[in-house]
Amino acid sequence: MNKTIRCVIIDDEPPAIRILERYITKIPFMECIATYTNPLEVLKIVDNTEIDVVFLDIQMPELTGLQLSKLLKTNTKIIFTTAYPQYAIDGFELSAVDYLVKPIAFDRFYQACLKLQPKEDEKVAVETKEASEAYFFFKTDGKHNYVKVFVSDILYIEGLKNYLAVHLKNEQIIIYKTLKQLKEELPETRFIQIHKSFIIALDVIDKIENTSVWIHDNELPIGNTYRKAFFEKIEGKKV
Repeated sequence: MNKTIRCVIIDDEPPAIRILERYITKIPFMECIATYTNPLEVLKIVDNTEIDVVFLDIQMPELTGLQLSKLLKTNTKIIFTTAYPQYAIDGFELSAVDYLVKPIAFDRFYQACLKLQPKEDEKVAVETKEASEAYFFFKTDGKHNYVKVFVSDILYIEGLKNYLAVHLKNEQIIIYKTLKQLKEELPETRFIQIHKSFIIALDVIDKIENTSVWIHDNELPIGNTYRKAFFEKIEGKKV
């Protein structure tokens, strides 16, 4: 799932703001949290609020968009929106993500927004970090007995009829949950089902031998139903 990109629109012309607001509502990963017609009003919110990108007009009273961009936090991305194409070079010298010339068509706006999404390798790095810090409270024997398990400690999960054996780096625990339920909760970038009875962590695979996967001296079968998806995943990771 894509991270929601939080944005602010700054333009001294309300009709121009309304157009961009309407465009943003059509893009699932974008969220407009504020709009301003006075560029001076935006400095406080941008410095004290988590903002990913500012859609910034250039020709405005009091402070131009080019001047304002130099006052924003360095990690705030900028997309200039203007009726003056002659400022494009200045905009890109300020490391703007894009430079949109009015009137802005939706398809051109959408292309600019796509540039805001992290690249695949960046997304995997973020998801891997999140996975290493994530944990579950698994229900074990007894009505109110739970054990805390970090996702990064899971080697593989084995289905055993009405319960699961979760194989960890240093131990094995038995939990009361179905393989299907747990599969939906695990991060897809890190885990994959290879058999009707096995889900494995990709980063702990020691070797693969045609119909088997080896993890810490344990040989696990690759089921025919899961074989194609598994090898597509592996080849995509260039393992």
